[in-house]
Amino acid sequence: MTINQTMTQSPPVIDYEGSNYSTEFWNPSREYEDRAERIALRVLLPPRGRRLADIGAGAGRLADLYAGYDEVILMDYARSTVIEARDRWAHDTRFKFVAADLYQLPFADGAFDSVVMVRVIHHIVDVPRALGNIAAALKPGGSFVFEFANKRHLKSMLRYALRRQRWSPFDRSPVEFAALNFDFHPDWMKAQLRHAGFTIRSMRAVSTFRLGALKRLFGARRLAALDGVLQRPLAALAVSPSMFVLNRRPPLAASSLYEEDTGSVFVCPLCRQSLQATADELRCANGHRWSTRDGFYDFKTPL
Repeated sequence: MTINQTMTQSPPVIDYEGSNYSTEFWNPSREYEDRAERIALRVLLPPRGRRLADIGAGAGRLADLYAGYDEVILMDYARSTVIEARDRWAHDTRFKFVAADLYQLPFADGAFDSVVMVRVIHHIVDVPRALGNIAAALKPGGSFVFEFANKRHLKSMLRYALRRQRWSPFDRSPVEFAALNFDFHPDWMKAQLRHAGFTIRSMRAVSTFRLGALKRLFGARRLAALDGVLQRPLAALAVSPSMFVLNRRPPLAASSLYEEDTGSVFVCPLCRQSLQATADELRCANGHRWSTRDGFYDFKTPL
């Protein structure tokens, strides 16, 4: 894992290029977290639609949950994890595989019915910019299912009370507890979502029982089932380490005109111009060229 600066000096980003994140992090010890997150996503995500983007999809861990969508974009910053996703899901022609930067999304405005972003925002320095980009990529009335790391969870509050943690879980500002690793106060994050133009529709408290002893005692399946039962009632307390939020981009007023996108999902991330396909690349009118070789779209660095 490295920290990189993108091509136009946008904020630094975590790069998992060449890492074994999909197997080393998502190993059997995190089966409970995986099951609990899937429960929340099944409840919050609209079951069908025309087009969905999973931003920070990694190797496509959650892609089996998108069966009701006609077209699915799996995007990650690390090319190597995009290749993993391609190797797992290329048999399904609904999928496209994209290497790109959240700060410079290569998607047309209003391109998606739904966007999913899980375990990504805790690496993001400029949250307003990231959320604004996602809002632009959603069509009016579209859904954004979003997860954030909660600083006001039970374990954090206990550590603070015992003076084993210097930062306060009750302070509303984000805390960077390691380089480019942030936890967020629920009230602060909800304010950012509203500022980006989203309407918050529902929340779920996830992975409440994220303790090794509980996993060993009850097993991942039973612990996740209990987590699922409590996700909705505990959401109001917001004391779980992971919070899932269903947001909507408000629909346009009845008198407003909105033309449904029928063209390409992609635009140039540098100049927002439309792209024309040539052999193994996409090109905009300003001369920016992007590789489409090896079965995926590479928007990280122009050719």
